[in-house]
Amino acid sequence: MTPRPATGSAIASRFGLSDRVFAGPGSRRLVGSIEDGLEIVEARLAEELHSTDALVDSTARYLYEAGGKRVRPMLTMLAAQLGDGANQSVIDAATALELTHLGSLYHDDVMDGADRRRGVASAHRVWGNSIAILTGDLLFSRASQIMARLGNRAMSLQADTFERLVLGQMHETVGVQPGEDPIRFYIQVLADKTGSLIAASVQAGAIFSDASESTHEPLRLYGEKVGVAFQLLDDVIDLSADPAETGKVPGTDLRAGVPTMPYLLLAQSDAPADRALTARIDDGVARIGAGEDPAILDQPLADLRDHPATARTRELALTWTREAIAALEPLPRGGVREALVRFAESLVDRSS
Repeated sequence: MTPRPATGSAIASRFGLSDRVFAGPGSRRLVGSIEDGLEIVEARLAEELHSTDALVDSTARYLYEAGGKRVRPMLTMLAAQLGDGANQSVIDAATALELTHLGSLYHDDVMDGADRRRGVASAHRVWGNSIAILTGDLLFSRASQIMARLGNRAMSLQADTFERLVLGQMHETVGVQPGEDPIRFYIQVLADKTGSLIAASVQAGAIFSDASESTHEPLRLYGEKVGVAFQLLDDVIDLSADPAETGKVPGTDLRAGVPTMPYLLLAQSDAPADRALTARIDDGVARIGAGEDPAILDQPLADLRDHPATARTRELALTWTREAIAALEPLPRGGVREALVRFAESLVDRSS
């Protein structure tokens, strides 16, 4: 694949990535190759999601056509620059992992009862729970077929990642158990549900481009920590008063009874006002579960948005971001490391 000159603006406009990620002198030279790889992945996704069955074609393409920044394929393409670049195996792995991500969105929305995803009605609201679940299953199957063609190492990466996705969702569904620390439990859920797939994406770039084995573990650690930071910042953004920022109703997770970090930090407080706000949120969640209008939580969630617990969540995300950057220390200095650092730093901008 021949790199072509680019400033980063094409990536920013096409895939929603910040020019800041590729602003350094080393990383700017990588933009053309990464963008070329992303374009091929995009075409492969469209091909893999197409079906001659009209229903399957509609459901499988639904969330793909709703948008998405393709962050995971971008990270795969970027990590591949540590080796031979975006060869066919790297393209295949990036496609499979993005299909896995898409499949998980169908399942997550059913389990969370989410009304919207990427600015459109969630798939289960359009076709019902069963079709949404089966569509997710279909995407997982197609991802596995692609990985199978890459050999045992790819299948192990896919299977391990899928297992962690399931465990994360299972633990989130069951909830924290007596004697477990709620914060530590929640962080592990985030590491499994979000961190594992981002970690697999950067690992795949290195593995299938034949990058040095010494880069694999630092990239895995980086990806997992970035994933946790990403989700913690999503918890902050989830409370935003502006649905255009999230594509979802503010407080979607909490309205569905899914705890987020701001709520968990609030619930740990013994201050009377904090206990009262926790009780108001708990009562609202219970009433919504009994069929009342989700709008009954509007004011309590606005109060939580402005509470120090939400600011503390952002600070916690910054801690994980700094740890992710520190994990890159063993990587050779240059454009890839520079862009990975800037990507981690750019996450903070999402909640600013």
